[in-house]
Amino acid sequence: MLRVKPFGIYIHWPFCLSKCPYCDFNSHAVAQVDHRRWRAALLAELDHFATETPGRRPGSIFFGGGTPSLMEPDTIAALIEAARGHWSCLPDLEVTMEANPTSVEAGRFQAFRAAGVNRLSLGIQALDDEALRFLGRRHSATEALTALELARTTFERISFDLIYARPGQTPAQWQDELARALVLAGNHLSLYQLTIEDGTAFSHQTIAIPEDDDAVALFETTQAMTEAAGLPAYEISNHARPGSECRHNLTYWQGGDWLGIGPGAHGRLNGEAMTQERSPGDWLTNVERHGHATATREKLDPAARQEELVMMGLRLATGLGPELLAEAADVLDPRGLTRMIEAGFVIHDASGLRATPSGRLLLNAVLAELLI
Repeated sequence: MLRVKPFGIYIHWPFCLSKCPYCDFNSHAVAQVDHRRWRAALLAELDHFATETPGRRPGSIFFGGGTPSLMEPDTIAALIEAARGHWSCLPDLEVTMEANPTSVEAGRFQAFRAAGVNRLSLGIQALDDEALRFLGRRHSATEALTALELARTTFERISFDLIYARPGQTPAQWQDELARALVLAGNHLSLYQLTIEDGTAFSHQTIAIPEDDDAVALFETTQAMTEAAGLPAYEISNHARPGSECRHNLTYWQGGDWLGIGPGAHGRLNGEAMTQERSPGDWLTNVERHGHATATREKLDPAARQEELVMMGLRLATGLGPELLAEAADVLDPRGLTRMIEAGFVIHDASGLRATPSGRLLLNAVLAELLI
């Protein structure tokens, strides 16, 4: 009997109280939201896709955004209950919600836990008030620490994000901040270098991020300190104690299926790539008229699928296992693979194909050599 792998469910809440200047996600600052209307639409989308996935089993649900901790706890509960009603979810279903550590949102942690959330990802971003103001965050460092302590006593699993390589941040300052973070961290930590993305508020300003050599030094320091603390990188920017990796995100990186609902959400399901209407208004109107808001839907091109497996899989410390490597073999250049092995950037053995630490540091260049 063919064993069908579990899939993930991603639910996008597009609203925030304000737009951070570095953010290029599909998020929109609004003052008021018709929560009942949005709840009904998100539930309708789950109803729609349940008919397409008979026999499938969700292994994770991820509430992302935007700021999903601005959702009503009743909405979170209704969506989790609907998912459990539509599908036979895995017994250890991972339910993650992203949250900001403001006092208002932290005050709702108990309600979110009661709704069924068992993993919280806090967008702390910095442990310094001046840096938080630069990043456009609405919380203080004190609020962040208070929210983190509350999260620790409320949820089974927690993680938090930090952004480093900020303008003017010295290696010594980052080492100090990261050392504090590692004391506070539970079993998972996400650490991102600041990048200036097109279309963001920062892209219209002169922001002096570290030069390449300095950025490399900061990255290497990050890897060394997290490794020593028992939270090694299992993906380029994500660190966890063994067994505490985010299972939902592993679905993306290991070539699994996921259902994406909500404005602008992407999905990979049953051999098809799908996107949702990006505009919140258009998305809502289409769901109310048609029962779903799918904007594009197409069969995955085999070569594109294979390239994606390589690009995503090599972000992981474990790389591509034998099964995924066999699936992606047609897009690998044998001569490029040999060059990358000899240069010490990748390892190819009985466990599959994986990038070395130096290879992950130069992953884009390595991929350009590996892919036909």
